[in-house]
Amino acid sequence: MNAVALASQPANELVRRLPRRADGFSCFKGCVVQLDSSSSSSIAADRRRALDLLLERHSPWPLAEPAPSAQELDVVFEAALRAPDHGQLQPWRFVVIRGDARVALGNVFAQAARLRDPLDDGERFRGKAMAAPVLIAICARVTAPHKVPESEQVLAVGAAAMNMLNALHLLGYGGFWATGANSHDRHVQQALGLLPADRLLGFLYVGTPKEATRAPDRHAPPSFVREWTGEQAARDIADADAAR
Repeated sequence: MNAVALASQPANELVRRLPRRADGFSCFKGCVVQLDSSSSSSIAADRRRALDLLLERHSPWPLAEPAPSAQELDVVFEAALRAPDHGQLQPWRFVVIRGDARVALGNVFAQAARLRDPLDDGERFRGKAMAAPVLIAICARVTAPHKVPESEQVLAVGAAAMNMLNALHLLGYGGFWATGANSHDRHVQQALGLLPADRLLGFLYVGTPKEATRAPDRHAPPSFVREWTGEQAARDIADADAAR
């Protein structure tokens, strides 16, 4: 941001854009600016509200219009590209399906189902393509062989998808990540224009929840979190050294 653009920014917006330091100061190209207590408190409150919103995120279903605008989808994809990326490989690829393209995708789903099982008419899969106003295919373009394991590249795409779900939620929309047989079907992958080495990790269904829903109850973090102190490992090492 240059000096002219800087001067034109409203104070609150400018404060939000400045990098923060742990001591409560903000920085701009080497300059240190001390924020007044009201600005600092406002930023802390905004962050807390954003975190509270994230803690309400869930996967609502079913989804309908309105869908995110093109500009809002751009923000969603910007959030995706902020995911951790070991090796800077940028393995994420996204395919947006909306409007009449969903009908074509439904035909692909139905044909793929019939190819998997000639006794299946595929109609139940056809309807899946129309279950939301926008579908986004989540794809991993894996670079192999490479020093970054394939699993880490796929995890990076999973992190990007989670960023997208969070962004959709903060924008007031619903996102539902679905996998299933079509995600593993080569016919579907080819129809979407994926390369042979690409992996289809599922589809994000995007839209507005048809009815108000609430996040399901979750177990408290202690059910899944423990602290490792290293004490037992130290004793084991000491015992192994003494036995030598």
